[in-house]
Amino acid sequence: MSMERVIRMFAGIFILASLALGWWVSPWYLLFTTFVGFNLLQSSLTGFCPLEMILRRVGVGCPVAGESA
Repeated sequence: MSMERVIRMFAGIFILASLALGWWVSPWYLLFTTFVGFNLLQSSLTGFCPLEMILRRVGVGCPVAGESA
């Protein structure tokens, strides 16, 4: 799976989870939704994505022998 798809998947999961927590637990969880949205915006403008650095460090998105890109 490409790095871009993994990042999109993480962002979607984080947004949906924080919205659910904001609805059922506390509205303060909506600040996490705001953080994820802000991070997506700044990474689209600057090209810097902290999640991408973390995922590369743990080996996500690295080519595997026999796997096509």
